[in-house]
Amino acid sequence: MGHWGRSKPAVLSIAQPSWLTTLFDFLPEYWSLTTLYVACAAVGGAIVLLQLALSLFGFGADDVDVEAEVDLGGDSDLQFLSIRAIAGFLTMFGLVGWAGTVTGWSPPISALVAFGAGLTTFLAVAWLLSLQRKLDSSGTLDPKRAEGSTARVYLRIPAANVGRGKITVELQGRTAEFEAFTTGSELATGTQVRVVRMTSPGVFQVSALDD
Repeated sequence: MGHWGRSKPAVLSIAQPSWLTTLFDFLPEYWSLTTLYVACAAVGGAIVLLQLALSLFGFGADDVDVEAEVDLGGDSDLQFLSIRAIAGFLTMFGLVGWAGTVTGWSPPISALVAFGAGLTTFLAVAWLLSLQRKLDSSGTLDPKRAEGSTARVYLRIPAANVGRGKITVELQGRTAEFEAFTTGSELATGTQVRVVRMTSPGVFQVSALDD
């Protein structure tokens, strides 16, 4: 009678797909899941440390990474085939899976959570790489954009293309300096000119504004 009216505590359980349970019942016969997690974390971490070491010795990120862009439309493009993104996936998948296994999660649940964490890291790294690429591109001067703009003569430009001078031009929010020549009359220092075309890298044909 002393136990009358007492109810049993509720037990929280997460339903697992039967095929997933069967898979993880079969897996330990050939491979320890904990070993798999540790191996993934070790491989991913080793790649990250290797890239860090190479960058410290003067190798740029582009020298130690293989990337490919997948256009998702508009301005969104993610570099899915990046070694750094793959290393991030392996590292996070391994660490979260190992932690879940040690905590006592069932193999299917720890694997699903680990995969989700790895995929999130993978996409985050891919997005950051894409953002970095865009920032690098926006910060790189494209001399061709100077064509058709107005510039100022910095060093006198001889007439009839018998020599070169220099011009300064506002380009992508910065003042850039280039070599220039003209087929017309001499252009004195301080003269405003029109940039006609780029004839070779860093060299422009210019003309007086009234030509």
